[in-house]
Amino acid sequence: MNEMKKLGFGFMRLPRKGEGFDMAQINKMVDAFIENGGEHFDTAFVYRTEGAVNESVVKRHPREKFKVATKLNLRVMQSEKEIPDQFRSSITDLGVDYIDYYMLHGLDAKTSAERGEGWGAWDFIKALKAKGTVKNIGFSFHSTPADLEEILTKHPYVDFVQLQINYIDWENPKVESRGIYEVARKHNVPIFIMEPIKGGMLASEDNPATAKLKEANPGVSAASWAMRYAAGLEGVAVSLSGMSTFEQMQDNIKTFADFKPLSKDELAAVTRAVEIFQSIPRIGCTGCNYCEECPSKILIPSMLDAYNNYLVYNTTNNIEHAYRMASHWGAPAKECISCNACEQACPQKLEIVPVLKKLSELFD
Repeated sequence: MNEMKKLGFGFMRLPRKGEGFDMAQINKMVDAFIENGGEHFDTAFVYRTEGAVNESVVKRHPREKFKVATKLNLRVMQSEKEIPDQFRSSITDLGVDYIDYYMLHGLDAKTSAERGEGWGAWDFIKALKAKGTVKNIGFSFHSTPADLEEILTKHPYVDFVQLQINYIDWENPKVESRGIYEVARKHNVPIFIMEPIKGGMLASEDNPATAKLKEANPGVSAASWAMRYAAGLEGVAVSLSGMSTFEQMQDNIKTFADFKPLSKDELAAVTRAVEIFQSIPRIGCTGCNYCEECPSKILIPSMLDAYNNYLVYNTTNNIEHAYRMASHWGAPAKECISCNACEQACPQKLEIVPVLKKLSELFD
């Protein structure tokens, strides 16, 4: 069963060359994607990749061969006056006459109410759709099922919703993938899935959980398991993959060109894999922030969280991004001066300095 139209190409983790993008590699990936029946390209104003979509997709392929999704980010604005400017920037950078899927980016109930409604952003995107400048409107979402219920109840006219769903976050209390999925199904709104491979962390071929999956079906990749889990859910219209290499593109094409939802036995294997992931020892940080008075300004709880993901998934995929963000808002791990103030303040008596040194070896 060819389900290539269900695979979305996420332009968030593009291959890079020097200070810019590796356009030759991106073009090769885009061509293979479209030639095999893919059409959905996802970007955002804050990703700074709308221009790459223009160069690799819009300028090189007929308009009827692709659909473009991008996002209006209210959180980076100072006032509602910036809303039309951000839209004009996106459509200009994309080089298109219309946008197929336009989203309010990363909503929760508070942002939807205070900026979406208070600033008139909802009315703005509705007007764009009425004019035909946007074909479908929706929102991407990172919050609770209760927040999603509130937004969809207030805005039942949306054409789709983009949610973080993957098998490791299905019962994760911090993400609640199952809960938000069930709310979307209750409202009968088409679902676009983001993070089906959890930023690449579920693509690692070298951990005990993946070994359990390989026992059940040795012929497919770890990433394929995650993509089939997400895309096989009822009501899912698109499952995004932020591909960074041509090999990842080939693997996804293989999965979706001959798509098979996970069988009962395979779903049971996923359940066992989740149990293994959850059993892997972690650094016991509780996020109490007693260590926040670091003289080097290192955001230690964020660093420990990144290291825990490295321990669990045995990959640097997505973890490097988290590390770079923590380093941006604080200081990189290499700035640790081994003063041990954090360890002395930690109620859990964690050995923090060795973790910071390991993170520095990995990323600095």
